[in-house]
Amino acid sequence: MNKNDTVELSITDLTTDGEGVGRSGGCALFVRGAVPGDVINASVMKMKKTYGYARLTQVLTPSPDRVKPACALAGKCGGCQLQSLSYAAQLRFKQELVTRNLARIGGLPAYREGVDAVPEGADGHPPIAVKPVLGMKDPWRARAKTQLPVGYDREGKLCVGFYAPHSHRVVPHTECLLASEKMNAAAREVLAWMEQYGLTAYDEETGKGLIRHILLREGKGTGEWLACLVVNGRKVPHAEALAERLEKLPGFTGLSLNINTEHTNVILGRETVMLSGKGTLTETIGDLRFEISPASFFQVNPAQTEVLYGEALRLAGLTGEETVWDLYCGTGSISLFLAQQAKRVYGVEIVPDAVENAKENARRNGLENAAFFCGKAEEVVPAWYEKECAEGRLTPGERAADVMVVDPPRKGCDEKLLSCMLAMAPARIVYVSCDSATLARDLKILTAGGYEVTSVQPVDMFPMTTGVETVVQLSKGNISSEKVRVEFSLEDMDMSRFQQGATYEQIQDWVQEKYGFHVTHLNIAQVKRKHGIIERENYNKPKSPDPRQPGCPEDKIKAIEEALKAYKMISEICG
Repeated sequence: MNKNDTVELSITDLTTDGEGVGRSGGCALFVRGAVPGDVINASVMKMKKTYGYARLTQVLTPSPDRVKPACALAGKCGGCQLQSLSYAAQLRFKQELVTRNLARIGGLPAYREGVDAVPEGADGHPPIAVKPVLGMKDPWRARAKTQLPVGYDREGKLCVGFYAPHSHRVVPHTECLLASEKMNAAAREVLAWMEQYGLTAYDEETGKGLIRHILLREGKGTGEWLACLVVNGRKVPHAEALAERLEKLPGFTGLSLNINTEHTNVILGRETVMLSGKGTLTETIGDLRFEISPASFFQVNPAQTEVLYGEALRLAGLTGEETVWDLYCGTGSISLFLAQQAKRVYGVEIVPDAVENAKENARRNGLENAAFFCGKAEEVVPAWYEKECAEGRLTPGERAADVMVVDPPRKGCDEKLLSCMLAMAPARIVYVSCDSATLARDLKILTAGGYEVTSVQPVDMFPMTTGVETVVQLSKGNISSEKVRVEFSLEDMDMSRFQQGATYEQIQDWVQEKYGFHVTHLNIAQVKRKHGIIERENYNKPKSPDPRQPGCPEDKIKAIEEALKAYKMISEICG
């Protein structure tokens, strides 16, 4: 096949980017907009040796699962990938995706409950049923947060919307069916205000222009909402006029300004200032209340968040007597769900601001049995366990926790942490994952260490997209039933070395979480040397007398300095 050839394809599968997959002449072709079951004509756009990309030109025979997209901009806007697929078929695809990854990557005998025949076990593992995905009764209007880029359309007219697929071209769109009508109305008010006063949109190419993004957040349980303008400057003219517009919409709590003057595509800057009202909204999940600021992390689908956390709580199997570790705990949302039914919960999180939010949310909800510690999970937990064993409070192989809950980022758990979890031998592990591929990789390690996967429950947090959350329960038999002894020792542990002596990886993770970009060990070493922090001998030293090491970009210098401040490695930023 060559570029511009027209081929007839039967679409048999979907990629994790939502592209249909068909085969012709032994080559796989990926076609955006095609769904499994379609027979189509496609025009070849690019060919590699064994695969290529093609453009859908005609649907010859539509799939039984093909539906007319509810949104007129589906396919042009990059916010959704699966609107042409019925919602029932979306859920089946996500169940299949999780099952396939557990089998292919994890080597586990997984099958789709209610679809596949029960397979034989493998390597001593019994068959693992991946349950049907817990979907939504109504998958529309579910999002509680939206970040809208501001730009210009093809005619040069100011617009607000979403980026086109695989680009930063703004598709005008203020009628998103995943966001609430309230948030769409707020976006239209901001656009009208900009047009009224002649305010400009930011241009990524030139670095000029004022308004970069409109960030809107809503408390689905309270009806409160807030707006934040991300701007290329320190102030905006006529802000009071915008506040007056927004105050007319029910539930408005505040307008803030996020300052981002960096020449970068990272959305949020480091500083947020209030323009009107208060800086937070209140959200409720179950019986718990959370205060959310514009930049803080919180799940974007509150209805399904309650389903997800409820499933994690159920699989934890708490009776009120357990000691629980919640790793990668963020702002403590899962921790507080667990604390309602556990004796004691210890949360560990790398981001200092998130730890403070978790502590405040515990106080707000009157939960005194949850404690939070700042540090990298793969350092804090092994250090505590080694200390307990060294001082004789635990013996190797003795159960050191009743339940461990992990909710890691997309990259999954660190191997050192997985090894420590196996050594601590909790009765149950509850693994919450946003990426079933890295989940499968980690389950392979945990099952090789003596655990069995006893429940796999996917949850649809992101309808109309290929994203899926999964909650897994792992159980361990033949473990010590002795009482867990941690309450008196963890709080006495010196945590300062995790906060004040952050590792390079810890700083990298902090910057990635906070600012959305990667910094290298060399970048960090350069900034540490700038502030007189002693490097160990020969670390990142040049190999020649006349090195030409690249300088650290200014935006990365500032981000690393903020990380060093957060971990109390420097007290102030000079020059």
